[in-house]
Amino acid sequence: MAVKPTSSSRPPTIADVARVAGVSRTTVSHALNGLGKVDPRTRERIKKVAAELGYRPNLRAQRLRRGQAKAIALASSMPFAVAGGPSRLGFYMEVAAAAAESALLHDYALVLVPPVQSGSALYSVDIDGAIVVEPDVGDAAAAQLRERGLPYVALGRPVSPDEDAPYVDLRGGQVAELLLGHLHEQGARRPALIVGAGSRHSTVDALAAYERIAAEHGWEPVVAQVPESGGEQAGYERCAALLAEHPGIDAVCALVDAFAVGAVRAVRDSGRSVPDDVMVVTRYDGLRARTCEPPLTAVDLHLDQVAAEAVELLLARLGGETLPTMAAAPEPRLVARASSVRG
Repeated sequence: MAVKPTSSSRPPTIADVARVAGVSRTTVSHALNGLGKVDPRTRERIKKVAAELGYRPNLRAQRLRRGQAKAIALASSMPFAVAGGPSRLGFYMEVAAAAAESALLHDYALVLVPPVQSGSALYSVDIDGAIVVEPDVGDAAAAQLRERGLPYVALGRPVSPDEDAPYVDLRGGQVAELLLGHLHEQGARRPALIVGAGSRHSTVDALAAYERIAAEHGWEPVVAQVPESGGEQAGYERCAALLAEHPGIDAVCALVDAFAVGAVRAVRDSGRSVPDDVMVVTRYDGLRARTCEPPLTAVDLHLDQVAAEAVELLLARLGGETLPTMAAAPEPRLVARASSVRG
């Protein structure tokens, strides 16, 4: 006979499950939470009774008993001007969506923390650990997590010399090589590089790759580092200045997609065309790259898989597992579009 649900005036309690199953409340608690030594047949019977009654455990009470928040944070010191943009649908938010889905599969909630520059952004949230997106040297988010004694993993190689957090490698050098190699194949002979002004791994790796490839091909190095907080307008202004200072520039690798969109405007305002006079490429194949006119050549970073890997790495760390120092992201894939394909 099916178990009758309790009165609709109140939700069923653990006492109701215990009464119908003919066991103690402690046994019900152990059975539903995988604790203690409960006979497997009894455990299954209790779970069936709970389901038929429509019982839902008190998650808040569980968290208090276990001393866990069952929540992880996604944090970065990267400003929304480059991480999200006006639509809030940029790099950071794509990572957030994939990480939230992966965390929920493990019964964890994802807390999305606004850009951490200073202050107490990470002191007031109840979390068990965090994923820090592309930490910079002396990263504010990483520093606050260390002060709280909370474990974290990095999305992108940490650059601070004393940083030892596990990380998912975003293959920054390989990404830069893909973009610069593509420009060379399309006929670029004087490409410029525009990167962020900080020392995130993507900037460090791109600078190293550009210097090496420029030496190989005999390019005159033209490099600009732009404050991330300036977003698209900063990319526009710096690219305009480069075009004025170095009129022979025939390509721009603007690593940050917001900078790349600004660079396209700057090229056009200088009286040149994209891609015939100046090609433009960027790192992240997101909404900005796809909706720019012309659409930007970019790289598929496989952020859905990368974010899921970061969640798995963090939860393994929370579980006390011995972790590898680094997990590699899937091979990046160049997505060639009209901003750099000539003829």
